[in-house]
Amino acid sequence: MTVGTLTKRAVTLAGGTLLALSPLTAQAATPTQPEPQPQPTLAAKGASLVDDTSGNTLFAKDADTVRPIASTAKIMAASVVLDTTGVDLERQVPVQQAYRDYVTQHGSSTADLQTGDKVTVRQLLYATLLPSGADAAYALADTFGTGTTSAERTTSFLSKMNTKAGELHLSKTKFTSFDGGGSDSSTPTELAELAQHAMKNDTFRTIVKTKEYKGEAPAANGRTRYYTWTNTNQLLGSYDGVIGIKTGTTTPAGDCLVFAATRNGRTLVGTVLNSADRYADAAKLLDYGFGTSTAKSMKLRALPTHAQRD
Repeated sequence: MTVGTLTKRAVTLAGGTLLALSPLTAQAATPTQPEPQPQPTLAAKGASLVDDTSGNTLFAKDADTVRPIASTAKIMAASVVLDTTGVDLERQVPVQQAYRDYVTQHGSSTADLQTGDKVTVRQLLYATLLPSGADAAYALADTFGTGTTSAERTTSFLSKMNTKAGELHLSKTKFTSFDGGGSDSSTPTELAELAQHAMKNDTFRTIVKTKEYKGEAPAANGRTRYYTWTNTNQLLGSYDGVIGIKTGTTTPAGDCLVFAATRNGRTLVGTVLNSADRYADAAKLLDYGFGTSTAKSMKLRALPTHAQRD
């Protein structure tokens, strides 16, 4: 045996102790890695789960397939408003009868805004995102679009929604309405990216984590109107750590949900599209991402009988 060979296998220390340097010794010193969790089985036709900090995709199911997104489109409507330079959230907006008529014509969810009331932009955002009010979304579009007629202003606002999608590089996302009642479409991946953008705004984050909003507004008759809006997102208050975001339901889209949760300083953002059990799907995804097992024991927060469902 040569000296060189002996050096590769072991080194004799003073006092006669032999220190092995073999590959087998190095492998034995490496800590055992935990076994990865099995991926959850979902009812949703499309889904995505993203780590908000790293941007890594943790789960994907047909995540790049374009699907209808229903009222989750209101995330973009709110983002357009909140991204407006110098937006005045306390600006008062008179409620037009046309906003109520729109709800009636389309059978949409409503914040039950009363004609002639003066509600603030901030209140309209709550009314859009909590009870998923199409009347409130119409009011925002009519206020933040440009043009001399309501039709021109809402068309302008819709253009802003699609322009914002382009700025965010959401190439597969298309909006045809301000409230999700059209053929609005996106992918689970891009919808999660939109949610991540929206959640960077403090006002948006505050609104979507609110279970119930109570507020007042000057009424047309000079008195005070009192509004109560309940968040349609039943995952909020049901799964520990959930901080939003938005439901959506139409016949073409099925039941949809965009959600986010924070545990131990880590935030996950996810989407489920066209699901027969969207809240269970979301809880399974969050369990998968956080490495927990609380979905099986989750009890959904009940909505008041008068609350909107979306």
